[in-house]
Amino acid sequence: MLGDTTAGDIAGGDRSGRRALILVENLSVPFDRRVWQECTTLRDAGWEVHVICPRGHKRDTETEAEIDGVRIHRYPLRAATGGPAGYLREYGTALWHTARLARKVGPVDVVHACNPPDLLFLPALWLKRRGARFVFDQHDLVPELYLSRFDRGEDLLYRAVCGLERLTYRAADVVLATNESYRDVAVRRGGVPPEDVFVVRSAPDTDRFHPVPPEPELKRGKPHLLCYLGVMGPQDGVDYALRALAKLRDDLGRTDWHAVFIGAGDAFDAMVELSRGLGLSDQVQFTGRVSDADLARHLSTADVCLSPDPRNPLNDVSTMNKVLEYMVMGRPIVSFDLREARVSANDAALYASGDDEGEFAALIALLLDDPEQRTRMGKIGQERIGGQLSWRNSQASLLAAYAAACRNHTPVSPNRPARARRRPHR
Repeated sequence: MLGDTTAGDIAGGDRSGRRALILVENLSVPFDRRVWQECTTLRDAGWEVHVICPRGHKRDTETEAEIDGVRIHRYPLRAATGGPAGYLREYGTALWHTARLARKVGPVDVVHACNPPDLLFLPALWLKRRGARFVFDQHDLVPELYLSRFDRGEDLLYRAVCGLERLTYRAADVVLATNESYRDVAVRRGGVPPEDVFVVRSAPDTDRFHPVPPEPELKRGKPHLLCYLGVMGPQDGVDYALRALAKLRDDLGRTDWHAVFIGAGDAFDAMVELSRGLGLSDQVQFTGRVSDADLARHLSTADVCLSPDPRNPLNDVSTMNKVLEYMVMGRPIVSFDLREARVSANDAALYASGDDEGEFAALIALLLDDPEQRTRMGKIGQERIGGQLSWRNSQASLLAAYAAACRNHTPVSPNRPARARRRPHR
């Protein structure tokens, strides 16, 4: 696809005065690693990059920041609690601040909106009317997220989120999909022309995130260390991992391990309580979020890493960032058998079928007893991250998407909005 494309085309043609505005609601930046890599890729291609996102609680707390040439505008946001009313309050606040800050940034050539939620097409449409092109960066399939997280079936709210997704697809000039499964949804369900959908896979930054010497003291006196990294929400399977560890101890008689669960989320407290209820408190440690340096220390020391996301409408077709980060560290993985988990990890993981916690525990035990297989699987993962799954390939796809969005588009002057070119409805 890129063979006949010049470097200038990939970067968006004549880059003088080109400005991109990236909208994020779900995480702060640069904590959101995918978004930050996109920012720096565009910056290196000559774009002036602005980001609007929420403030973090312990990091990314400044209202305004310029980091490595990327200008970040942050707003206060309280995460939703208490059901639908909480989400309405969260999203309403986010949209108000996003619109306020977008006016402050001024005219841009590209507005790049990252979901969830599928509501950022609203400020994107306002910017399109002022000459911007709209790039939709689909991090999650929100209808599948709704089904997997809330277990309410295809009710009125489900139909509403499906409608918002359709409106977002229709408004977008270009769609970025995190994998081929998401690309298929954009084409099949969203009606987006295939040539307007670009796969931009998430990938660890291997210059920043790489193995360090292991630290045996992290194993707390045990021969082996097990690690989980990631968000702890209702759909993320931390409960499956804890029950599997209880089976590893009780059914297989294995107590030669210490486990560390790294991350946070709205199920964190419930998972700590479940660990206590299973009698795992002496062997399972919950760290919350940690620094990149501490994360590298733990993953570099781990003997086996856990990816316990159960099969559901979202997980089966989603690329898990933790799997990629385990791979870049050369760690073997135990996962449930999910379609996109196999695409990412291939032979760097062993797969338990049918969300079977007993089989998951047995696969952990198998790897603990086979250091040669652990080493072999770790090398496979590193080779895949350094090859077909590398960020270099995603960079080329991202810049090609911007070139497609900006083709025949006159740069917008920061001092004078341009008239939008109408695009026919699909």
